[in-house]
Amino acid sequence: MFLDSLRKHCRNQPQKLAIEFVSDAGRQQVSYAQLEERVNRTAHYLRSLGVQSGDRVAVQLPKCLPFVYIHLAAAQIGAIFLPLNPAYPLTELHYFLTDSAASVFIADCKNKTKIKTNLSDLPSLERLVFIHPQASWEAAIAEFSPGWNDDLLAAYGVPTDGDQIAMLLYTSGTTSRPKAAQITHGNLHANIESLHAAWDWQNDDVLLHVLPIFHVHGLVVALHGALHAGATAVMLAKFEAGKVLSRLQSRRFTVFMAVPTIHRRLYNEAKGQAIDLSHMRLMTSGSDRLPDDIFFGYQATFNVTLLERYGMTETGMNLSNPLNGERRVGSVGLPLPGVSARVVDPGSGLPLPDGEVGEVQVKGAHVCKGYWRQAEKTAAAFTDDGWLRTGDLGLRAADGYYTLKGRLKDLIITGGLNVYPPEVERALLEHKAVAACAVIGCPDEEWGEQVIAVVVLKPKHTAESAALLDFCCQHLAPYKAPRRIVLAAELPRNALGKVQKAKLRQKLCN
Repeated sequence: MFLDSLRKHCRNQPQKLAIEFVSDAGRQQVSYAQLEERVNRTAHYLRSLGVQSGDRVAVQLPKCLPFVYIHLAAAQIGAIFLPLNPAYPLTELHYFLTDSAASVFIADCKNKTKIKTNLSDLPSLERLVFIHPQASWEAAIAEFSPGWNDDLLAAYGVPTDGDQIAMLLYTSGTTSRPKAAQITHGNLHANIESLHAAWDWQNDDVLLHVLPIFHVHGLVVALHGALHAGATAVMLAKFEAGKVLSRLQSRRFTVFMAVPTIHRRLYNEAKGQAIDLSHMRLMTSGSDRLPDDIFFGYQATFNVTLLERYGMTETGMNLSNPLNGERRVGSVGLPLPGVSARVVDPGSGLPLPDGEVGEVQVKGAHVCKGYWRQAEKTAAAFTDDGWLRTGDLGLRAADGYYTLKGRLKDLIITGGLNVYPPEVERALLEHKAVAACAVIGCPDEEWGEQVIAVVVLKPKHTAESAALLDFCCQHLAPYKAPRRIVLAAELPRNALGKVQKAKLRQKLCN
């Protein structure tokens, strides 16, 4: 279903450049006709491994073209694609492969020995395949047919309805074992169509792709966004701030998507020098809150206003600042086309009036069908009338713009008063010496919880904890000001740069 537009582009513009992959090994260019051929061959290859409709195909590879081919081929034959972070250790791989009951696991050949030694005896795992990500995948699939048609789909019994699961995406699992969101073909189609309407994707767009592709941001929002439009995606194997900034200045590119960590590195790379990137049609930020100084810094340094949006593993994108209209600092914007959103009281579940903080809930065809083989957690995640409980706190302004206030589980209640960590973090980042910070709540016998801030200082800057505490007291109500500030060399982050507060709580609250 979500592949229909890609097939159309492969037929209508076969010679157009679909993907250009740039790595230390060189540059690989793939036209839409070549993309279709390689995906078809890969689909036949997966069938030769015994993959049936509904089987789980797990892949742990670095960013590379074979990853893309396998992902699209799995969708084509009705298999369920399971992308895994290359950084996952054996213990986590064991859990994901066991929980998903994956029948095929395709991994980097450099990990062959340790994977075969530790994972080959999993009961569901029928085939282990090892490839060299930068070697010629075309040679490996050359014997298989480049053709595919609806008759073959029917012969293989592949469901064509939107309710068929296309991917399993595991959540971060900050409070318990990760659970797999079941993303259907219909979910993907709805989300991509919504983003195309909101962001006005064009056939002549050129995306500079710097994100990992084992996650919804890089794989669905960015890559599928480009392919759905028949545009071109230039995929960089790794992010290097200087080279990326140089590419953005080349005027070849029109679309760029990144996380706040990447935007900060690009901003720092400019070193205060004005660089005009106003030719970029769309530059987005997501996966974590965009700091105010980067929002305004981009305007001053690059002549660009970043478009911040809000999504999650279970849904893809939910809200976005408008392409044409006010891109409001600190806000994640308005519901995307086809998306309904509301703010409710976390206790009663009743909708709250504008301006009051509660849990953000969303509803729409883009929302996953639940968690893989976890009926209780699926039931807990949805209201009786079908709204997804996002677990994110936020408020809605009278004009419809939403502002997030952190995770519900990160809410700090001290002396009976609510403290929203992003508000404290925003104040701390106003200090000239603070590069990054994270605010958590730790148990306190007297107050219930006390506010703790972990702070990373800018290079060549110094600041004592006492001075930072005084600064907070000058800019925040007394109950919001941290009781303790811990200086750290860095904050623990996941692969997309999001701060892992659970790790900070484990370290500081015990």
